[in-house]
Amino acid sequence: MKRILLTNDDGIHSPGILELYRKIKTLGEVTVVAPDAERSAQGHAITLSVPLRVNEASHEGKFFGYAISGTPADCVKIALMSIMKKHKPDLIISGVNRGPNLGVNVLYSGTVSGATEGAILGVPSFAVSLNSFKWARYGAAVDFARKLAKMMLEKKMPVNTLLNVNVPALPASRIKGVRITRQGMSTFYRESYDRREDPNKRVYYWLCSHKAEVFGDEMVDAVAVRDGYISITPLHYDMTDYKDLEILSDAGKKLFK
Repeated sequence: MKRILLTNDDGIHSPGILELYRKIKTLGEVTVVAPDAERSAQGHAITLSVPLRVNEASHEGKFFGYAISGTPADCVKIALMSIMKKHKPDLIISGVNRGPNLGVNVLYSGTVSGATEGAILGVPSFAVSLNSFKWARYGAAVDFARKLAKMMLEKKMPVNTLLNVNVPALPASRIKGVRITRQGMSTFYRESYDRREDPNKRVYYWLCSHKAEVFGDEMVDAVAVRDGYISITPLHYDMTDYKDLEILSDAGKKLFK
């Protein structure tokens, strides 16, 4: 029997992971290991200075999974190295995330980092996000995630590469198809800090985000989603800029002459 690990960054009780679990549990043995509370925008942080707490979590009176007092990357690490140590998963899915993970924002994403940690540890992985913070219908996203999971379980997938999936916030009947895309180089949000004062006149700042204009050709992830397509972007944790590697190597030699 195939084994699937589910994680996310919205927390173990979020609707996205609950609906995903219901949809994919027919594909194999599903283990849920997710943060005990929301850990959005944690990036690839891992917990070093405090112990990780692992507690069993229930849904509708039945055991659902393991709630971890850490980040999505922590969840995948402790799942593979402890909880599922004797039975390594065949696939890791991170999501369904509330809100998109597009462009350079994948660097901040806890959802993407959950899948990235899986890829680092040699397990085929994908992250799946819904392109809305308000749209509460996960049907199209979980249906597509199941199709992709089935394909990845049946076919030999490349290790060390993860897939970043973003689904338009539309009814399934209005989604136009799938595009294999590249990561956009622009940020998906315009950001600013709002300067405020608390009742004691102490200044604090609150990060404010607004959707930025999406631009680029049809192969850019955010453009595909804007145009009504599901975007699948293959990502790798090797962040080396190979095009500048030789130029910088020559410069480095000159510095030490």
